[in-house]
Amino acid sequence: MFKPTPNPPDTDPTSKAFDKAADRALDYYLKPKTTKAEADPGQLFTVINGVDTESLLANFSETLASANAMLGDLAFDLEGSRRHIALGIQQLIELSGQLANRALDNVDARPST
Repeated sequence: MFKPTPNPPDTDPTSKAFDKAADRALDYYLKPKTTKAEADPGQLFTVINGVDTESLLANFSETLASANAMLGDLAFDLEGSRRHIALGIQQLIELSGQLANRALDNVDARPST
C-alpha cells in the first residue's frame, strides 16, 4: 500500500509550519489568559458570582459595623465641626447597618446539610 505522506515526516526546524506550531505551543503555556474582570483596570475588587444573598448581607453588615467602630474612635479624637461631621457619618453608617440587619432577618435561612 502506498502512503502519500513523506517518510520520515518533514521536521525541518527552519520551516514556517514548525515556527507557527512552536509559537502556538509557547503561547498556550506562557501567555496569561485574560478574563473580563482583568480587562477593566479601574476595578480593583470584585465579588464572585454565585454567592448567596445571606452571605452578602452578613458581610455587608460586618463591614458597616467595622466602619462604625472606626469612625466612632475617630470622632472622639476630633473637636468642633469636624467631630459633628464624623458623628453624622457614623449615624448614616448605623442606619445602613440596621437596614442591612433587617434585610438579613428577612432572608430565608440556608438549609442545613
